[in-house]
This record gives sequence, C-alpha cells and structure tokens, in this order.
Amino acid sequence: MNWSAKQYVAFEGERTRPVRDLVAALPVVSAATIMDLGCGPGNSTEVLAARYGDAKIFGIDSSDDMITAARKRMPGAQFAVRDIAEWQDRGPFDVILANAVLQWVPHHESLLPDLVQRLTVGGALAVQMPDNLEEPAHQLMRETAAAAGPWADKLNAAGGARTNLPSAGWYHELLRPLVTRIDLWRTTYYHVLSGAGAVVEWFKGSGLRPFLEPLTATEREAYLKRYTESIARAYPAGADGSVLLPFPRLFMIAVR
Repeated sequence: MNWSAKQYVAFEGERTRPVRDLVAALPVVSAATIMDLGCGPGNSTEVLAARYGDAKIFGIDSSDDMITAARKRMPGAQFAVRDIAEWQDRGPFDVILANAVLQWVPHHESLLPDLVQRLTVGGALAVQMPDNLEEPAHQLMRETAAAAGPWADKLNAAGGARTNLPSAGWYHELLRPLVTRIDLWRTTYYHVLSGAGAVVEWFKGSGLRPFLEPLTATEREAYLKRYTESIARAYPAGADGSVLLPFPRLFMIAVR
C-alpha cells in the first residue's frame, strides 16, 4: 500500500501517545543500537531518541514518502525503505520497536520469535498494535465495501488486508519460553475528534487505505460519502459537536 506521511500526521498527537506510553515502560536503562520497525514519518523514532539520546538509531518503512519525512525530521538517525518481512539485519539490537505496524505483517508465530533472536541479551522487543477490527469504524469499512456500489468487485479482498490479532495469552505462550520477562497489556484510548468527518480523516491515514487505493477518484468519493454517513450514525456527536473514537491497542514488551 502507498502511505501518506501528511495524512498520517494529521493526528500526530493522538497517534504518538501510545508509543510514548510503550517506550516509557521499557525496562532497558541504556541502549547503544535501536531499530524502529515501520518508523513512519519519524514520530516514534523521535520518542526513542528522547529516551536514548546516545544510541545509534535505525528505522525502516515500506513507504518512500514516510522515509522521506522521517529523514527530514530525524537527520541523526539512519533510515531505509524496507519491508519488514524482507528485513535481514541480524543486529543485535538493544531495543527493537514496532509501533502500530505488525498488525499489517502476517505470520507472527515465526516473526516475533525471529525478532527476539535479533536482540542483545537483556535487550527488549517493544510492540504496540491496534486491536480494533471489531470496532464500528472497521466493521463499517467492510459493510460499505460489500454494499451495492460501483466499488464492490474491486474491494472483495480489502477486508483481508488485516486479520484479528491473537489473544494476549497466545502471545504470552509464544514468547515466554524465549525471554526472561514479558509484559502484556491492552489499553483503549478515547480520542476526541471534531465530528464524523474527522473520524473518516483519521482512518484515511491508516485502516481505510486498503479500501480506497483500488478505487477511481469517482468511486472513492462515492464510497467515502456512504461510509461517512454510516460513521455519523455510529459515532453521534455530543453537544459541542465532537465525537469520541474508542481505539483499543495491544502492547507487549519482551526482554531477552
């Protein structure tokens, strides 16, 4: 998928809060080498640099636009355009961060143990993933895609771009034999947005991308119109016109 740094950072404060919480929970006191997987426009890299000012920080992302933005934002870090599934650097790294990215990458049963093996002894893998596919906003993406419309045939596969995450227990069973410590938690953030249109704009920078990219400009406009109408019903505005967007996220820190 093509990703837009400008669209993503439209809600930068809200998107960066979870990675701040994740990095703040890291037990690693000092780090010499850090990898930011799926670094996006560099907001997560910036959080890492604030915590580990002396570390050598690397970042990869599959999007040229994201990497261009990250390089401008964090010229002291080293960035490259890479797909996580094809990333071969064995490190070792003191910290590997994967913030809001592994939900797009399959085969966690092999991917996460492999990432642990790239850590130094005492190093930490820190992961945060949206766990929201059953929230109304995502259900309505799929329902709108399946509804009668000029886009229906093009969006047959869009709903499968992400699949539901396994349970926290599943991740614990997977990683516990490989690490000395594992912490898991789930947090629901409630983002205050300025109406249904803002909810749609939020997801245009993330979850809506598989549904919008296959469409022509005319089809995209029609899809978004119907989706926005559904969002307005699912997320009614309060007296001041704002809406609350609940956003559950799964966190884990695994220390080798």
